[in-house]
Amino acid sequence: MSNKLYVGNLPFSATEDSIRELFAEAGTVTSATVIVDRDTNRSKGFGFVEMSTDEEANKAISTFDGKDLDGRALKVSVARPREDRSSNNRW
Repeated sequence: MSNKLYVGNLPFSATEDSIRELFAEAGTVTSATVIVDRDTNRSKGFGFVEMSTDEEANKAISTFDGKDLDGRALKVSVARPREDRSSNNRW
């Protein structure tokens, strides 16, 4: 298992610091990223958290998946590798 987690359905007010602080309840957070729109700099409502061990990642999933944060139920799962975007799909 990977220790990098996908965190979806984040409130738009969430910051990297607030996510890092929340997930620290499950163990050591090595990185936290909230994905933002490059034009508006507004959160896209998801991000990634990397825990220091697989055990801590499992604990974070069981603790935070479905947990309410500012009125939104978090979706926490193991992050999948990003799929390559080929330029052949363009019209």
